[in-house]
Amino acid sequence: MRVLMFGWEFPPHISGGLGTACFGITKALTEKQVEIVFVLPRIKGVDRSSHVTLLSASEIPLTRTMEVEFFGKGMDFRPIDSILRPYIGEEQYTAVLSETRQSSEEQESSKEAWREGGPCAAISGDYGPDMMAEIVRYGGVARVLAGRENFDIIHGHDWMTVFAGIYAREVSGKPFILHVHATEFDRSGENVNRDIFEIERFGMRNADCIIAVSHYTKGIIVNRYEIKPEKVSVVHNAVTKEDGGGYAAVRKRPGQKIVLFLGRITFQKGPDYFIEAAARVLKVFPDVTFVMAGTGDMMPRMIERVAELRIGKHFHFLGFISGDQIEQIYAMSDLYVMPSVSEPFGISPLEAMLRDVPVIISRQSGVAEILNNALTVDFWDVSDLANKMIAVLQYPALSRDMTDMSRETLRTIGWEHAAEKIIEIYEGLRAKG
Repeated sequence: MRVLMFGWEFPPHISGGLGTACFGITKALTEKQVEIVFVLPRIKGVDRSSHVTLLSASEIPLTRTMEVEFFGKGMDFRPIDSILRPYIGEEQYTAVLSETRQSSEEQESSKEAWREGGPCAAISGDYGPDMMAEIVRYGGVARVLAGRENFDIIHGHDWMTVFAGIYAREVSGKPFILHVHATEFDRSGENVNRDIFEIERFGMRNADCIIAVSHYTKGIIVNRYEIKPEKVSVVHNAVTKEDGGGYAAVRKRPGQKIVLFLGRITFQKGPDYFIEAAARVLKVFPDVTFVMAGTGDMMPRMIERVAELRIGKHFHFLGFISGDQIEQIYAMSDLYVMPSVSEPFGISPLEAMLRDVPVIISRQSGVAEILNNALTVDFWDVSDLANKMIAVLQYPALSRDMTDMSRETLRTIGWEHAAEKIIEIYEGLRAKG
């Protein structure tokens, strides 16, 4: 079986769990003899000798000039330039405006080449101000690829691939699966970006099948996007045992306890609830250190809130970290907390568990569906979160029990199980013709 797969990111250039999930899914599928052609907007330093055939959309010669607009059944979409981005806050607006002005000449020349029918589409692959137009160009490239590649299934990851999947299906007649890793309601709550919402809904309605990463996400798809439940299959994400890595050599002060928050510092991840709970924990354990690793639009406000609570000497904001830095901070941590407001799945708790770090997760997360023995809280219940953090830090026996149960749970979680379910979906669509 050969699959034409579309995704916006792939290791080592990733900004979150999407790239990690795409790598895990494709690795497990190829081990089960599924051949995958994975199309990225642009390949930037990615090792092309991967387990998949990697193609860069920005390197695909175009056979004819294509308009940067999309006409589909029930949708008329014309992207315009805007500096509005997901997760941007008031504090970052001026900086982004300056950044956009500095790069405007380069962007204009790229777009002019596109309009003049240049040999390749101008696609940066970034989450920047021209992203809406880029995803349509990406879709245009998919039309070209679908006419030259042989494949059985089209598989797209998240809303950025909707146009690519639908264009590819129009040319090839092959079934299109939309894999939903997150929705606009997860990212933005009730303040959704209407353009992104409409693209998501359009993709869900026109896909032949939808894969949701959790029952929690399936509920959002059914209730918010008005999709029939039978069209949505749930395939949980996983973690690779090898992802546990090696334990870094770290030094901690005797008796020091470290609590970790690792993720985007945005509305979706609940960093404000983490800080409010931390302030309560410090009243009981004044020697605890709290670490926030990640970046996002809420970071300036979180720094200000820590200052207001006068707990700055107990907090470290690390910014974006990767590779060995992640290994080191996990090795130092006594507890990992994910208080997400809306988390479609959440791979990071599994990564923490691989490194024998106890975890507390919100009930509003998909990963809670497969962690039956985990400590869970409602994201908004700061008191409950603080009490459970205190319990783990206070009672070593509880921490050891959590670690033991995590090891047992991880034995049943793997990408190979996800791949088996996805192959069943592939085969079902192929059987329908």
